Amino acid sequence: MPNGDAHITIKDLRTRIGKFVEDRDWKKYHDPKNLAEAICIEAAELLEVFQWVSVDEALRQIGDPSKLERVKEELADVLVYCFSLANVCDIDVADAVVNKLKKNNSKYPIEKFRGRACL
Repeated sequence: MPNGDAHITIKDLRTRIGKFVEDRDWKKYHDPKNLAEAICIEAAELLEVFQWVSVDEALRQIGDPSKLERVKEELADVLVYCFSLANVCDIDVADAVVNKLKKNNSKYPIEKFRGRACL
């Protein structure tokens, strides 16, 4: 099966991640608290890639293949832990995201927020 967003479903990713965890007998470490902490730690590592640089420099950095590779790896770490948390909590990720987008659509109507971060 080819890789990529167009070929792998969220369910496939969750299954692969679940098998990875199960094969290593890590379920005992994968409780909601530990996974939430791991998400924060990995998100901080992603942020570290862009620490102390301007927005323009951050945009230039992603044009550098080695920097982009680090961003990919750190983003993947965040996502793996997010999907692991979804597995442990039995959360339907697609459903959660769609419902959150609906709430955000009501909370941030286009006519008030287009081009603005806040009122």
